[in-house]
Amino acid sequence: MNRIIHVEEVTKEELLESFEVLLEQKLQEHLKAPETLLSIQEAAKRLGVTQLTVRNYIKKGCLPAVRIGARRIFIKQSDLDKALKEVKSLKYKRDL
Repeated sequence: MNRIIHVEEVTKEELLESFEVLLEQKLQEHLKAPETLLSIQEAAKRLGVTQLTVRNYIKKGCLPAVRIGARRIFIKQSDLDKALKEVKSLKYKRDL
């Protein structure tokens, strides 16, 4: 992400203070509720599908995932729960 921001008539102290406030807000957001991360194997077990199916869900964009390093992929518990709720609601709508 390359963005160019032109800053005029701002002192160095004001700019640093703004960054500190922003950084503190972002840290507080992440520290409020630590997110449980599931491996692809754990997610597959909870869903009752194969690991390949979970990988396909991630590729299709049905299930958001977080890549840590070059090879490790994790799914947030909240994202898995959200995806399950969406599938259940779609099934309910079709049954009507």
